[in-house]
Formats: sequence, C-alpha cells, structure tokens
Amino acid sequence: MTGRPEVAVRAGATLGEGPTWDAARQRLIWVDILSARVHTFDPADGRRTVLATEQHVGAAKPRAGGGLVVNLRDGVGCYGPDGRFAWLHRAPLPGRRGNDAAVAPDGALWVGTMRYDEGAGGGALTRVAADGSAATVLEGVTISNGAGWSPDGRLMYYVDTPTRRVDVLDVEGATVTGRRTLVELEPGAGMPDGLTVDADGCVWVALWDGGAVRRYTPGGVLDRAVEMPASRITSCAFGGAGLTDLYITTARTGTDPGAEPLAGSLLVLPEAGHGLAQPPFAG
Repeated sequence: MTGRPEVAVRAGATLGEGPTWDAARQRLIWVDILSARVHTFDPADGRRTVLATEQHVGAAKPRAGGGLVVNLRDGVGCYGPDGRFAWLHRAPLPGRRGNDAAVAPDGALWVGTMRYDEGAGGGALTRVAADGSAATVLEGVTISNGAGWSPDGRLMYYVDTPTRRVDVLDVEGATVTGRRTLVELEPGAGMPDGLTVDADGCVWVALWDGGAVRRYTPGGVLDRAVEMPASRITSCAFGGAGLTDLYITTARTGTDPGAEPLAGSLLVLPEAGHGLAQPPFAG
C-alpha cells in the first residue's frame, strides 16, 4: 500500500520540475526552471549538487557517456563529464522556452516547449536525436508537459496541460499516430502536469493546483490518489536502488509560503510501486 509522502530535500524551488533517476550515478536529477538551476540528490548519503545554467532550464537528463542534456530557453544543450557546455540543437524563438522532456526507449530526447505568456498553440513537442537532428512530433501545443512510454515502448502518454487530459499515442520511432484520450480530469481536480509510467504500465500523474499524485491503469481507470503537502505538484519519477520510491517535485510560485511551507521541496513516497528503468540520452 502507498504510504505518506516525506520530504527528501527541503527547498524553496520557484518551479521545481522534471525528477529523473540517474541509474549510473544512483542519484536523482531535478530542475528549478525559473531559477535556472539543475539539482542532484543522492538518497544514500544526502549529498546534493547545484548547477547554474545560462538560461531557464525545463529539464535535465543523464547522457550515456556522462554529463547531462538540458532543455533550455533557446534549445537543447549538453554538459560533458568535465562540465563543459555545447549546444546540440539551437532553435531560439522570442517569447518561448523549453519545458518538460523525456528520453524515449531508443535514447532520443523528446522536448517540449511553451510560450512564457502561455499563449494557445505556442509550443511544440520535438524529437532530438543523438546527433542533434530534430523533427517536430506535435505542433500547436500550449504547455507541453509530461511524456512517458509503455513498458513495451509502443505507446506514449502525453500531457498538454490546458487540455486537462492525459493522451495516449501509438509510437514508432519519430512517428506518432492515433492520438486519443486516456483520461480527462474532472473540474476541481487540478491540472495534469508531469507523469511517469511504472512497470505495470500504469501512469502516475502530478496535479498542478490539485495537491496530489494519481495513478491510472492502462485503461484509464483511477486506482490510487495520494495527497501531497503542497498544492502545485509538477512531476514524479521512480528512483532509488530498486526503483520503488516515487520522487515528486513541487513549485513555490503563486503559493502562500505561510500556508504551504513545503512548496518548492522535493518529496518522496517510499515503496510506492515499481518503476521502469529509464534510458540515458544517447547523445
């Protein structure tokens, strides 16, 4: 049974996002988008690091050869194992920034974008290959958020937050077809944000302004809902040595610090389930 969330890292992140388990280094990576910071946390010894990026950072993922790939305001860049930065795919557009991102089973990075003013249709979902070549997968997106793949890699789950839906698509390489609704959130539940898929093929969804994380079956049936000690829940990912602990990011922006002292912290739900091993970016 799912227990109660605990505080992994007490932090005041403005917009915490994108938790990712780095299996090679046994640590969690997460970002504070608007503070332009990439954080790491080692649950074994509590060690933490902070990397300042030159632009707002929507997501950071481990690379196969070491270092990080990051989804920035003006495109996708890479930090090498020595900390040196280089652009991989630069595509600046005034008023737009990178948001959530996910690594597909084949090692490609699928990056989302959105307008700072959240203008309708101002974002996209783009697949960036290891060599930096890019292909737009979905256009006309407003706030591109969570993405994740089924255990067999044939389905992709995806959130464009203002739609209030988690969609499912058939995927083959860089091609997606058959977009359809897995679940549409009811009024008052909050807005879907980031997500992760577990070993049972169930989808865990973070609820912005919903103060909870929900788990839906592959058929779209709600089978778990866990309340969180913050209202703006942004994303979740399994981590820890056995991929059984669910790490949850939160945001402080737009909240009352007195009423929500844990807003902006990294939370953890111990023994929540069994996660899927996430591949590093191949580039």
